[in-house]
Amino acid sequence: MTETIHHRICPLCEACCGLEIKVRDGQVASIRGHNADVFSAGYICPKGVALKDLHEDPDRLRTPLIKRDGVHVPATWTEAFAEIERRLPPLMAVHGRDATAIVVGNPAAHKIGLLTYFPKLARALGTKNVFSASTLDQMPKQLASGLMFGHWLSVALPDIARTDLLLVIGANPLASNGSMWTVPDFKGKAKALQARGGRLVVIDPRRTETAALADAHHFIRPGADVFLLAALVNTLFDEKLVRLGAVAEWVNGVDEVGLALAPFTPEAVTERCAIPAQTIRQLARELASTPRAAVYARIGTCTQTYGTLASWLVDVLNTLTGHLDAPGGVLFAKSAAFSANATGKSGVGKGVVTGRHFARVSGAPEVMGELPITCLVEEIETPGNGKVRALITVGTNPVLSSPNGPRLAQALDSLDFMVSMDIYLNETTRHADVILPGVSPLEELHYDVAFPQLSWRNHARYSPPVLPGAADQPHEWQTLLKLAAIAQGQGADVDANALDDAQFSEDAKRQFGDGAQKVIEATQGLRGPQRGLDVALRAGPYGDGFGTNPGGLTLARVMDSNAFGGIDLGELKPRLPEMLRTPSGRVELAPPSLLLDLQRAVADLNAPVPALVIIGRRDVRSNNSWMHNLPVLAKGPMRCTALVHPLDAQRLKLMDGAMAHIATETSSGPRSIEAQVQISDEMMPGVVSLPHGWGHNLAGTQLNLAAQRPGANLNALLDDQLRDPMSGNAVLGGVEITMRALA
Repeated sequence: MTETIHHRICPLCEACCGLEIKVRDGQVASIRGHNADVFSAGYICPKGVALKDLHEDPDRLRTPLIKRDGVHVPATWTEAFAEIERRLPPLMAVHGRDATAIVVGNPAAHKIGLLTYFPKLARALGTKNVFSASTLDQMPKQLASGLMFGHWLSVALPDIARTDLLLVIGANPLASNGSMWTVPDFKGKAKALQARGGRLVVIDPRRTETAALADAHHFIRPGADVFLLAALVNTLFDEKLVRLGAVAEWVNGVDEVGLALAPFTPEAVTERCAIPAQTIRQLARELASTPRAAVYARIGTCTQTYGTLASWLVDVLNTLTGHLDAPGGVLFAKSAAFSANATGKSGVGKGVVTGRHFARVSGAPEVMGELPITCLVEEIETPGNGKVRALITVGTNPVLSSPNGPRLAQALDSLDFMVSMDIYLNETTRHADVILPGVSPLEELHYDVAFPQLSWRNHARYSPPVLPGAADQPHEWQTLLKLAAIAQGQGADVDANALDDAQFSEDAKRQFGDGAQKVIEATQGLRGPQRGLDVALRAGPYGDGFGTNPGGLTLARVMDSNAFGGIDLGELKPRLPEMLRTPSGRVELAPPSLLLDLQRAVADLNAPVPALVIIGRRDVRSNNSWMHNLPVLAKGPMRCTALVHPLDAQRLKLMDGAMAHIATETSSGPRSIEAQVQISDEMMPGVVSLPHGWGHNLAGTQLNLAAQRPGANLNALLDDQLRDPMSGNAVLGGVEITMRALA
């Protein structure tokens, strides 16, 4: 018997915890937290343990599939690429490049090969129809951060290790361990905050796990966050509590913000928010008077029609209370690699631009290089030049995860051709003509590209593969390069490694000019994401500069640290003004486009409040829909239940454990689902909560465990025409519903 110990970063959520994996005779014997990990210090949640189930899942695809006469049959990789070459380029030649669309899901954020090579495929396709899960999630936060600080990933992060007051709005970090804020073991850090005399305050329409831990919890009507935040800022001006602190000389637009938010007095918003004016004023005073305080808001504030405004006002509030770029307030991470705000010229940049092109049907603007994912269905359905006829999906399941999935499923069946890269035959990939299986996380290297830019502490960690992959399985970056080559007419037989070498040489010349040859020579023997990572580390803020800074980071040094839990690069520190990438070189507190959009909220301030609305929720065991197929995560009580307050249950004659009919009116007509009722006083009266990502009862899938308890698809109720006009983000919460008992 042979036994080995491996250290691995968990790729299943944003917490990025360090794992210790014991392998016995080629099989995973155990998974536990890695106590020496410099970032997560031994913390682990059930998802980390589920890596064993994922790797061994008999439903996980291990060979390509081609649809023949409506049935998916196994094929070789050669056959699969040949089928794509036979069908995709002719279609593009006849109908143009915009006739192909591409969609990428959030698992790509956890895979360096997918994240760094997906853009190569998108560029090769040359289509403006690029979509991602970002517009179902965090795009408002990225847009607001970009407009204020100059880059999409310049996100202000709570300094939880030193703050004395943390206000959490529309987020449940106890379940997520951070979202757009990578903070493993949030519970432990929150308890440490309280132990030193600090306070945790939560505002949410549900008494979440985080709210249950908090020192105070206030219910708020779903979708009213913009009014609360605006009133908090209004109070700062009204009571002369505004103070900028150390960043005063780097902030534009303070007076403009004060004028724009004048209508939003606490008294004016109290009915809309269902929070007393005095409570709002007291929260503002506490934030202003606490030397070390921070406001954090997430998906509940993003997935609504005022998502960008709410995300912006969070940072306005942190800035005007003197907590921006301050220890114990909100700070910016300094990532070791791939961070645009830590390389190049410091303190100034091009900023961000939106609307470089627009959706053909709705006219929705491009944001961060993509269009709203809710526009995809109409781009497929609507005739005319640019109609989407071919689709490539990468690690995504929008039939379950985006609004009006039944309409999208019908549209996918009308495509001329569809290719999916995925590990499962799921509710979306069942429509594909060719499915290319992804790689088990345990069979590939791992380095987080995005999350160190959002982390509570600076670090650099690398994981080598734990187990060997199948001999004929290409790396995912190689698959993306092959697809790109096919799209560019180079054929399916192209050598992905040769393509990678050629592209790397071109990129090095573009980035390093006369120094390119030195970079090429320094990375000899590396290829794919490893080579790109070595360059990013060495050229990064802690790097060796290809020899000019001896002792600095290189890929080899970070790899050598794996057994010791990675390299700790220290706590977050103030970074203004060097991290700014705005054209002015200052924090833009009052972006004109946001001040203009604020007029929508002014007009909506006295709108009537629906009697009953629905919101989603997050469970620690359920981040993606395919996790419902893993035994360690699927076991236990049914989690896809509709939480209903006892007063609403009594009024609607709903019984605990019984089924209920839930309906909405959408722009395309009425929609309804049936869900199991769970009566709970953790809900605000007038609000129902149902988790996302369920509905595993569709034919043609291969998710056998998930199908045993399919649950109800919340997104089937939602209107694909409702979105935040600034960011294009879908509206996933605060939607009016009717509800009645079923026999």
